[in-house]
Amino acid sequence: MMKIDKDKLLIGAAGPVLALVSAFVLTVLVLLATGLDPIEPIRLMIDNAAYSDVQVLIVNQTGIYYLAALAVAIGFRMNLFNIGVDGQYRLAAMVSALVGAAVELPGPLHILLIVVVAMTTGAFWAGIAGILKTTRGVSEVVSTIMLNAITTSLVAWLILPKNFGVQPAGSNNLTTGEISESGWFPGVDLGEGNGVIYGFTFVALALGVVYWFVLSRTRYGFDLRATGESESAAQASGVDAKKMILSAMLISGALAGLSGMPTLLGETHTYSLDFPVGVGFTAIAIALLGRNHPVGIFFAALLFAFLEKASSTLDIEGYPKEITEIMKGIIVIAVVVSYELVRRYGLRRQQQKVGEQLAAGGAIKTDKEVTA
Repeated sequence: MMKIDKDKLLIGAAGPVLALVSAFVLTVLVLLATGLDPIEPIRLMIDNAAYSDVQVLIVNQTGIYYLAALAVAIGFRMNLFNIGVDGQYRLAAMVSALVGAAVELPGPLHILLIVVVAMTTGAFWAGIAGILKTTRGVSEVVSTIMLNAITTSLVAWLILPKNFGVQPAGSNNLTTGEISESGWFPGVDLGEGNGVIYGFTFVALALGVVYWFVLSRTRYGFDLRATGESESAAQASGVDAKKMILSAMLISGALAGLSGMPTLLGETHTYSLDFPVGVGFTAIAIALLGRNHPVGIFFAALLFAFLEKASSTLDIEGYPKEITEIMKGIIVIAVVVSYELVRRYGLRRQQQKVGEQLAAGGAIKTDKEVTA
């Protein structure tokens, strides 16, 4: 029978719980300081989330955030900060939409091509930062931030009508052209007025299982985690640290590329100026709150999706929708602070346990000497 380490379990849960409680208290204080009812907005969001169409929106957004957060978490497990997930997500969505709209293939092959192009594009864009880090020692934080800026300009250039973009008649919007129906990923239709759950949402959940299995049950996952803990120690034990860094960035980029697929294949069927942005930055907070664990990331993604979609009626009731953005920001700050406090407590608790064990061992040895 497996023995449960209660201290480890408590410390693991303490960080997210403390962060959420702190975020709630701070949000209440902010609302009170502005003269607003601190409880009413939360009640309104809970009431709004009771509608089936809003629930579908929350589920779909959870799948998008989940994929993007897994991409961030892969980097975190390697002690890498892939802050370029948003750029990889946008560029992959753009390029895969262009390819998808330009070809005609039987359904499964069409979808497969779009998905492969998205993964390849995301991996390529993240791989640039990986190569710079392994060959020139460039920080992935700096390179991925710069690549985000390049992505914005590159996408804006690609979508111009004189290049690859299409401007619908009577519209100021620019698109990549619509993907034919053979490239649409089937979803779960919940009936008129309820909406459709993206089929790719279930792919996202399946990838969470794959993430857990690879990281926890394979040699590659062990090497990746070992390299993240100590690059020099892993290298001394025969692990090619540079290879692990590059492969982690490639996998992270591929997952980032996939995070645009639920929206592209399930709803818009084109990339346009209206395509959602900021997904990768929200995913950083989600991965932190979920402690890089697939189950924790799921609940964190669900929370952020709830805050985003259930707040749609706040302005109608006289409350600014920006309340949810404040809550998200406070959660991020609370996560960083609470995790550091929990980490320090964990170290002290570990030192205390070691001291108790040493003291117990010394007492046993003294008893034996007296007996002898």
